[in-house]
Amino acid sequence: MKNRKLPATGHLIWKLLGINILVIGFVIVIVWLSVDYLAANYFMVLMEKYNIPTGPIHDMFVSAVHRYLIWASLSALLLTVFLSFLLIKRVLEPLAQMTAITRRISSGDYSASIPIRSRDEVGQLAMAFNRMADSLRKIERLRKTMMIDVAHELRTPLSNIQGYLEALIDDVVPRTGETFELLHEETLRLTYLVEDILRLAKADAAKGSLDLMQIRMRDVIEDVLDLFRPQFEAKGVQVDSGNVDRAVRVYADPDKLSQIVRNLMQNAVRYTISGGTFKIFTQPMDRHVRAVFANTGVEVEEQDLPFIFERFYRGEKSRSREHGGAGIGLAIVKGLVEAHNGNVGAEIHGNETHIWFSLPMASSGSRAEFGK
Repeated sequence: MKNRKLPATGHLIWKLLGINILVIGFVIVIVWLSVDYLAANYFMVLMEKYNIPTGPIHDMFVSAVHRYLIWASLSALLLTVFLSFLLIKRVLEPLAQMTAITRRISSGDYSASIPIRSRDEVGQLAMAFNRMADSLRKIERLRKTMMIDVAHELRTPLSNIQGYLEALIDDVVPRTGETFELLHEETLRLTYLVEDILRLAKADAAKGSLDLMQIRMRDVIEDVLDLFRPQFEAKGVQVDSGNVDRAVRVYADPDKLSQIVRNLMQNAVRYTISGGTFKIFTQPMDRHVRAVFANTGVEVEEQDLPFIFERFYRGEKSRSREHGGAGIGLAIVKGLVEAHNGNVGAEIHGNETHIWFSLPMASSGSRAEFGK
């Protein structure tokens, strides 16, 4: 016959009850000895002082005290065990629920949560546990969504390549330079997608590998802007970066900050309308500085704004494949900015789309503050 394994809280409740019983038993023994050696002797002294016979009366006194002490001790012990059992069981109930939910989480079920019945330490532990379970649920949902999105993104170019190769094998499509150029474009599309996914993974793990230092933000923006000027000029886009504060410094990793700016510039090149304008400016905030990238041509719908930083997200217009994006660039920006303890956001102002990020300003205590 197999031994039934008791829950962890089942062991703990009996241990706590045992401790209470031991304490009460110790008190009973002390009181008993006190009656025998102190109270009885004091009673004898009083009787001798007033010339009262001590023999039978002393025995009656000690016997009566012992009897009442036994009944009082048993009553106190039963009451203590009953109340302690109820109280300890109530306190340990969330722990039993955590154990059960942990087993469900380990098997892949993230839907359960612990009801919060108090605001004490146990209640705070239950709230922290629920937050952890909710975070795990979101991470698992993101993982599944990302796997589906990656498979969806890879399927189209792979299907195109497979179709062209089968057509070439069957001599349905002529072996011309145009055919091989189409195959090369699909291969490049796959390569760019894999590189984007790799950059996204690195952005997620960036916080532990940041090489932080004080950087003048305008220098990084101007260096990256020089690389994209020919693309803006080819579309006839007027670029204005004159309102970027020259003096403001941020505490950041220069390579990661450069990648953030590059991704936002690339986004602006794709979605700024031909002949439109593209502006970059900074806004000082409380201990942070916000860099805003504003372009004309509002292709993002208002309801899409909260989601444009999600992985593989495309709005109905602005994230279409016609622009060549996989919906990863802004997700990389979000991951890198949050690794710096910053924030990202997007807004629509008139006929302009504003995409911004904020980073902590550099100061003498920046490194200490960043590590908190």
